[in-house]
Amino acid sequence: MARVKTGVVRRRRHKKVLKLARGFYSGRRKHFRKAKEQLERSLVYAYRDRRRKKRDFRRLWIVRINAACRLNDISYSRFINGLKKAGIELDRKILADLAMNDAAAFAKIADAAKKAL
Repeated sequence: MARVKTGVVRRRRHKKVLKLARGFYSGRRKHFRKAKEQLERSLVYAYRDRRRKKRDFRRLWIVRINAACRLNDISYSRFINGLKKAGIELDRKILADLAMNDAAAFAKIADAAKKAL
């Protein structure tokens, strides 16, 4: 009985890895073993940073809201507490957008939060 060689399967697997490795630097895109090692690491980074991105944006929004709150003479924590007591359910993404692009609307929300305290 003749043995089965891996020619087609191996070529297909190598082509798949090398296709995903396009854009990598130097031998990491040309040599299968280096490409495979880098691809594994890259996929780990991608997985980790999809979660990290959510954290980073939340931190950015909080910084922007805090800066706008300070302009309206209230601290961030008191502002958020006032919003909860006033029953205003706006998330941080929307609040940060208002703080950046519509200072008058943010000032009204800040006044409502102050009154609720």
